[in-house]
Order: sequence, then C-alpha cells, then structure tokens
Amino acid sequence: MAAKSPKKILPRIQSPADVKALPAEELPRLAQEIRDDLVAVLSNTGGHLGPNLGVVELTIALHRVFDTPRDKFVFDVSHQGYVHKMLTGRAGRLSTIRQYQGLNGFLLRSESEHDCYGAGHAGTALSAALGMAAGRDKRGTDEHIVCIAGDAAFTCGVTFEALNNVASTTKRLIIVLNDNEWSISKNVGAVADYLNRLVTNPAYANLHENAAKFLEWIGGKTARKLAHKAEAGLKSLIAPSVIFDDLGIRYYGPIDGHDTNLLAQTFEFLKTQNEPVILHVLTTKGKGYAPALEKPDKFHGLGKFHLDTGETVASPTPTYSEILGQKLADFADTNNKIVAITAAMPTGTGLIHFAKRHPDRCYDVGIAEEHAALFASGLAVQGMKPFLAIYSTFMQRAYDMLVHDIALQNLNVALCMDRAGLSGDDGPTHHGLFDIGYLRPVPGIIHMQPKDEAEFVDMLWTIAHHDGPAAIRYPRGAGTGASIDKKPKLLEVGKSEVLRHGTRAAIFALGNMCEPALAAAAELEKRGISTAVVNARWIKPLDTATIEFFARGCEVLCTMEDHVLHNGYGAAVVEHLNDAGIKTPVARIGWPDEFIEHGTIPVLRAKHGLTPEAAVEKILRLLDNSNTQVETAVPAA
Repeated sequence: MAAKSPKKILPRIQSPADVKALPAEELPRLAQEIRDDLVAVLSNTGGHLGPNLGVVELTIALHRVFDTPRDKFVFDVSHQGYVHKMLTGRAGRLSTIRQYQGLNGFLLRSESEHDCYGAGHAGTALSAALGMAAGRDKRGTDEHIVCIAGDAAFTCGVTFEALNNVASTTKRLIIVLNDNEWSISKNVGAVADYLNRLVTNPAYANLHENAAKFLEWIGGKTARKLAHKAEAGLKSLIAPSVIFDDLGIRYYGPIDGHDTNLLAQTFEFLKTQNEPVILHVLTTKGKGYAPALEKPDKFHGLGKFHLDTGETVASPTPTYSEILGQKLADFADTNNKIVAITAAMPTGTGLIHFAKRHPDRCYDVGIAEEHAALFASGLAVQGMKPFLAIYSTFMQRAYDMLVHDIALQNLNVALCMDRAGLSGDDGPTHHGLFDIGYLRPVPGIIHMQPKDEAEFVDMLWTIAHHDGPAAIRYPRGAGTGASIDKKPKLLEVGKSEVLRHGTRAAIFALGNMCEPALAAAAELEKRGISTAVVNARWIKPLDTATIEFFARGCEVLCTMEDHVLHNGYGAAVVEHLNDAGIKTPVARIGWPDEFIEHGTIPVLRAKHGLTPEAAVEKILRLLDNSNTQVETAVPAA
C-alpha cells in the first residue's frame, strides 16, 4: 500500500504565529510549497515571480524571529512581498493577485496590518525605515524596524542619502541587503562591482576565527563546523573593512540567504545589537523554477506564462517599447548623435534592441532617474541627441532635473515616457496618469502622444529632428496593429489631425483614446448628431486654431485622455477657450482625482467612465442643456 503524502503545511499558515510554531524540520517543505504555489498561480495571473522565488527562506526566517505587525518590515519596491503576504493570512487569496479587487502586486497599508509601508518604486525603503526607527525612539517603544532591500536599491541616490544619516539618527535598525546580483536587468555600475568584490574576496575561502566564534555563539558547535564549509554553505564572516562600517553601520555577511535556520539564528543575534546593522544575504533570483533561473530578467515581472516552459504568450503585434528600441536603432544608423539612456530598464523600455546594434551609444545607469536626466543634459551640451526612456511614473523622480536642467537650459533631450496612462494590473504606483500635469506648466517643452504605432514612429522621427526639449507619452503594451511606413515623415509641431468631420459636436481625443472617440461619434451619428473626431496629437503646443474652429462651429466639445482630468489635456482646452472668450461647453473624459486601483484596463475604464458610452452621455447632456438655454432665451411671440 502506497504511503500517504504528507498533509500540506501552507494551508495551516494563517498568521506569523503559525510560522513560529512549525518544527524546524518542516521549514524546507513549507518553502517548497510556497514556491509551488507561486509558480502555479502566477502562471495564470502574471506577476513578479523571480524576486519572490528568491526570498522564500529569507521571509520565513523574518517571520520566525520578528513579530509583525508590532515589528515592522519595510520592503524596498515590495514586489518581493508575495511570500510575506502568504505568511500573513493571505495565501488563500494568492490567486487574486493583480486582479481587480484582489491582492495588490505590491504592499499596501490598506490591505493588511502586516504591511506597515506601501511601495512600488525602488530606493524608498531605507529612508522610510530610518524615519520609522526615529519615530519609535521618540515614542520610547522597543519594536524592531527591519529594512529589506535588494542590491539594486543601493544604486539609488536616495538610499545613499539615507545611509549617510543612519548612524546619527538611531542606534537600532536592521538592514537586510538581499544580494541576488539582479534588479530587473543585470545590475550595473561601481556599487554592483563593489558587492561582487565582497562576495568573491579570497578571504571568504577560509573563514576567520572571529567569524567561526560568532557562528558558534549563535548556533553552537554545529554552526562552528559549518563555518568550515564555506563553498557548500555559508560563505560567511564578519567583514573587517567595508563601506558600511565606515558609515557607522555594522556589517555582517555575506551569508546564505536560503538557509532558514542560519538566517533565523542570525536575526536573533542582530536583535540584541545596540547599533545599526546590515546583514548581507546571498540569494538566487528564480530559485526552484528552471525557466526563471535561466532568464531572471524576463521573470522579474511578466504576464501569464506556460507552466512547463515558462514561455509567455507573444503579443500579436510589437509593443510600443519594442518599436522605440528598434526604430531608434534605425535612426542611429544614419545619425551618430543619437544616444539612448535607460534607468535599469533596457528590456522594459525596449532599448535592449538599440543596445544590440549600438552598444557604445546605449547607457544603462541603474535605478537612478535623477542621474539619468542630468547625464542626458551633459550629453546634450556636448552636441549629442539623447533619448531618455523612462516609465512615466518613474520620470516623476527626475522632475527637478526636467525643469532646472533640461528645460531651463533648452537642452536637446527627448523624454520617452513609457507606460503613460493606465498600467492596469500594476496598480497606482505604476499608473502614468500625471505626466501631462507636471510637464504642461514647464516652458519650452513640446509634448505629444500618438494614436497608433505608425504615428508613434513619425513622432520619434520628428523629435529626432527637433532642436530643444521634447516629450512623448505612449501606453504600455501593443498598439492597434497599424502598419508602419518604411520611411517616417515629419509632423508639423502643434498641428492635430481631423479624423472625421461633424457640425454639432467635436471630440478631441488624445492618443489611445482616439478609438473610443470614434466609437462614441458613430453612436452619436446613429442618433442624428453630426460629430467630428480630432486626433489631438499635441499636448503642448495646443492646436488652438483647430480647437477654436470647432468650438465656434459646434454646440459641444468633448476631450478624451488617458490621464487625470486635473491639469490634463482637457483642462488645457478649457483654459484656452476661456482665455479666448469662447463659451462652448466642454465635456471632459479622463481619470478622476483619486489614485486608481489595479485591474484590467477595460474594467477600470468602465468603472471610472472612460468609455464611448460615457462620452455619449456627457455630450448628450450638454446638448440638451444648450438647447434648453437657447429655447428659454427666445422671447415669447
């Protein structure tokens, strides 16, 4: 008779207390069950698989030793927080992750009491954790604050700003440096090289006696014996001279980040220290799933994939990001001034295609958007034409440089703002809904958005020939499938495109809202209302002549944009009409003044009124009001 398979452990984990109650010998099985669930679930939902596979044992050890929600875990980016969610009562809801009204793909304070700090961008954890430690010290409480940051976070300038302040701010802070040598793409720069030198230093081959004593102190004679098996296990010692010590933060490590018992013993020791400490742990991104180990950059964050092969379903048409990299590479074939810059996103922004053909003209500066913008400024001063490809939501981090360095000096820098508009299942930290608002007041920048891929290439070509700061916003993913001309054409700056004429209403649609605008116009035509549709193209400068033409000839205007309404494209149209003394009413379609949750784009557009039906309803209401006003204004016979 076949032996019964052991009962699963993970369903019994409803809180960190259940993790603490497990016998140590069951922890490896728990880790495997977590990995199995992550791979199975994320193959259907997509998500950040690689980072979470790499922190399974680390997260288990954290919950074995510390007591959330009293103790605080601050995860940098927090895309590696799925395991934390699973160990804090949310394992049963993992299948809802990144789905509308389901678990968020990052940590949210509103989702659980165990999520003490929300995130989604890199480099925020250490400063926040230090502030929390300072607040604890002021209150006189004794909870532990633990910051968990990947090695890539240490390429962020703000992380160094925090490191500079740790020793002078608190005596009790635990920093975990999770070193897997990867962020989204392979880490670059001197910091990555420095950490690699720490790990590969010949001194680690024969552990110093003080390291052996340390291990014996926290784990007994067995741990001391393990100290002699560095290659097989720990690779660990107390490093005598590293940059962190010079900053007043006691450095320990590196140690094996997949040895749960060693991690737990080390955390128990670090809890007793009355000085800021940093523990350097070595983990493997994608551990336990072969396809993720082979392509860690691909499995950082991805959509649905085939469980057996790890292959994602290919898009039927190229994404805007891919087109950017390929077409910029084409332009650079005949223009040696064109260079490209990315902030740790060569794959996500499509610049990997540019880098393959022009490796000496493609710069990956790491997760350092402020530096990227200033670096682009320096290149422009030297007569180069830098294309700075950064997601709209991350470009916010470089706003001062966009104003103070690029615009004020009228430098020839192109801002390629990927993921502009709604970013769907990534949620509010990644939606690119504010870039029109923050660029619109800045003098000298031209700003545009294409309706499809063909126009996107024409706009890139136009930017390549424009002298001065320029920005282009474009959505995540594939476009409409529009055919791209072999030879791009120059577009007239500030000139929109009339897609269909009409006499009673006119819809000015920006970028990917042209399709719903045409659908709304078709519905209005069925109701006998002649409706024009204009592909706005230009956010700045506005095509004021076309706006005024339709405003004077139609009863109602409507604007449609994939951006918040406050200070967006529609707001610019209303402001201009007001200044021109034109009273034509304007219906505005866009995102409301709130942070938009995660979910599919169709679901969220329907919920928040970015649909053809919503446009039709608003236009009809204004037409009715306009007719009523006209009728009541006519004196009785």
